[in-house]
Amino acid sequence: MNINNFFLNRATFLFICMLTSNTASANEYNNIAVISPDGAIKVDVVVGKNVTYKVTLDDQILLEPSRLSLQINNNKDLLHSPKVLDVHYKSVNNTLKPVIAVKSSIIEEKFNEIIIDFDNDFSVAFRAYNNGVAYRYITSFANEITVNSELVEYQFNESGSAYLPIEEGFYSHNERTYIYKNLDKVMPKDLASLPALVTTSSVKVLITESSLEDYPGLWLTGDEESSFKGAFAKFPLDTEMETNSDRNEPITKRANYIAKTQGTRSFPWRILGIAKNDGDLITNQLSYLLAAPKRIEDTSWVKTGKVAWDWYNANNIYGVDFKSGINTETYKYYIDFAAENGIEYVILDEGWYPLGDLLATAENMDIEELVAYGKKKDVELILWVVWKTLDLQLEQAMNRFEKLGVAGIKVDFMQRDDQGMVNYYWKVAKEAAKRKLLVNFHGSYKPSGLRRTYPNVISREGVKGLEWNKWSKESTPEHNVTLPFIRMVAGPMDYTPGAMMNAQKKNFHVSFDRPMSMTTRVHQMAMFTVFESPLQMLADTPSNYMKEQECTTFIARVPSVWDETVVLKASVGDFIVLARRKANKWFIGAMTDEHSREFSLDLSFLKHGKYKLDSFADGINADKWASDYKHTTRDVQSKDKIIIKLAPAGGWTASLTAY
Repeated sequence: MNINNFFLNRATFLFICMLTSNTASANEYNNIAVISPDGAIKVDVVVGKNVTYKVTLDDQILLEPSRLSLQINNNKDLLHSPKVLDVHYKSVNNTLKPVIAVKSSIIEEKFNEIIIDFDNDFSVAFRAYNNGVAYRYITSFANEITVNSELVEYQFNESGSAYLPIEEGFYSHNERTYIYKNLDKVMPKDLASLPALVTTSSVKVLITESSLEDYPGLWLTGDEESSFKGAFAKFPLDTEMETNSDRNEPITKRANYIAKTQGTRSFPWRILGIAKNDGDLITNQLSYLLAAPKRIEDTSWVKTGKVAWDWYNANNIYGVDFKSGINTETYKYYIDFAAENGIEYVILDEGWYPLGDLLATAENMDIEELVAYGKKKDVELILWVVWKTLDLQLEQAMNRFEKLGVAGIKVDFMQRDDQGMVNYYWKVAKEAAKRKLLVNFHGSYKPSGLRRTYPNVISREGVKGLEWNKWSKESTPEHNVTLPFIRMVAGPMDYTPGAMMNAQKKNFHVSFDRPMSMTTRVHQMAMFTVFESPLQMLADTPSNYMKEQECTTFIARVPSVWDETVVLKASVGDFIVLARRKANKWFIGAMTDEHSREFSLDLSFLKHGKYKLDSFADGINADKWASDYKHTTRDVQSKDKIIIKLAPAGGWTASLTAY
């Protein structure tokens, strides 16, 4: 009998036995295994002097035995020569209806799980899904514990490569370009934030985490013995604000431990998302599934939508009879624009309050009048705040925001994910939820589960977005078609799309106050379907949008959350074509890198019947004049195939409405 078939049959038998018993004697196992529901993925856990786990996919080794370790209270290793007491098995086949349906309104939750109990009040849980595996630690100590270190190891079986957001240090906005490196070239000095993507000859593996609470975030370094090891920021003991800064607070002294935490708790899930096809990364929802359930009873007030944003174009509006800037007249103009286009929110970014005091308002700004003006037009306001000022004035500031009647806050410049800062995120989420305020974190680390637990945390940055066009040439078309396969797998990303000033690379130039994109117009329009953010910004100035009303009308119609997502074409760093459904209307977004492309799209994902296809394509001269586009309408059916052409750095986007 094939040994892998033996384990598969044995696992099946054990799950049947669960009906009468939840535990099995650990003495029966030299190798404790859990297998995905479809039988393709298998995790073998070996308990000896150390504890290791191995992952196989379709009987092929994906991850060689990789060690586990958690050291607490003066470096006591909880996984050194441990004794197994029990192994608990569980199988789940369920569906979830997320409060915020980012990718889909229903998420399949299907996994098999083992929890291995050791004799030292310590357990390790492993889950095998059809599209990945995850593990976490569980402790049951009476008193607080100090976590000195955690060993996270990923030893891949074959020589492959990785897309890594290489960082300069733990103090970071986590806004990076993905560096493509061979695994054997990733050195211990290379520090990468998450998520990261490993690619082998047959599969891609997304490394991230979820249920991150009261603990530092996971980072990666290269290792001489394995592909990657985990790295964690030590607990901050002292900080010092930079001179004349209200936001930058580097760590000046760190502890020799990574966390002090409750002795009885579950730790973050370490996730390996496994994709046989590039498109499977887009639909992977393990980050959400492995997060803690919501802690808000009433979520009816959490409203998704679009946002007119002021900062990207430095409030450069024109064709008006008042001086534009940070003043009441300018923001009334933004509100008027939002109301006329069905845009739900306007953000007041930096400048609306005198920096350092959230209880005051800047000159020429009447917040009360703007809130009232917006409510008359069914447009709500979101206020930008610096994290440190908010922390110092938390209760008073939050009470002020609630009294003002604003919809939420954009909290900026945290730049860390050590335990202290992670706890700050949870504190802000909780206090905001008490007052029915949305939260959008900027200058932030990647999504790690908080959005499920507190659905009012509706989006976050932690991504190199469109704003980088203001000071660099790093928001490239290739970068744009890499993000959906890596950063977006972890959760929503506030990239802030929608530039109406467009250029090909040879014509692109940096301008802080009047920025442009290094893409075609339609590439930017397609982002509203491809990029996931339940609070989706329109980055450009209302004056530009009104000048380009045909494009703006289409953008404003694109939903910011979805009932269904279908990947039509996908290749990491090359191109992406997605179809998404909201109610009975479909939208398609296509984006490419610097190469022109042509695709034949099969419309069989549609139900039978006739549809009106309203499409925007790169114009015939978009390779020279990036703002060139062609708008057409036609009738199509599910049996049809359509040809789309994308210019270099180009895009294609459409809506499909059933007759």
